[in-house]
Amino acid sequence: MKKRLLVGMSGASGAPLTVELLRQLQKNDTVESHLIMTRGAELTLRQETDISLEQIRELADICYENENIGARPASGSFEMEGMVIVPCSMKTVAGIVSGYSDNLLLRAADVTLKENRKLVLVARESPLNTIHLRNMYELSRMGVVIMPPMLTYYHRPQSVEECTAHAVQRILRQFGLNEETYEWEGI
Repeated sequence: MKKRLLVGMSGASGAPLTVELLRQLQKNDTVESHLIMTRGAELTLRQETDISLEQIRELADICYENENIGARPASGSFEMEGMVIVPCSMKTVAGIVSGYSDNLLLRAADVTLKENRKLVLVARESPLNTIHLRNMYELSRMGVVIMPPMLTYYHRPQSVEECTAHAVQRILRQFGLNEETYEWEGI
């Protein structure tokens, strides 16, 4: 049976990260990708990419409507490897930390936590205010991986696409699914 990875996408800037993540998962025969997008994510996708809503849904194996609070990822009995929310808005962070599960994305994150599964939040905001930092701190104390897509330069990127691909490989590493490595070789 394939590993199931739930990919959530909220309305923060960073839609190309989600597109690249789904493309990488599509190449992996051991993973079944499940996608939940918020309304804000749909709007951001249009602003930041040339990918249509239909095209991004085709990149995922299974898609859910965010309003369908009764979909499979809303239940702990639905086995998942874990969940990544990329990009993750501060609104979504606030909803998760407070247990406010009024849509499928937030409910699925809540289920991921209660079932002690890996939850990775690719948090997108800058600068961070005290509320953002407090919320992410509280989630990190619960075992959530907070992973802003920081730029790195040791692999000598030549384009934004290379930076995006590198950030996605770092996300995949959290689930043991990365193929490429860019290790620091020391001085």
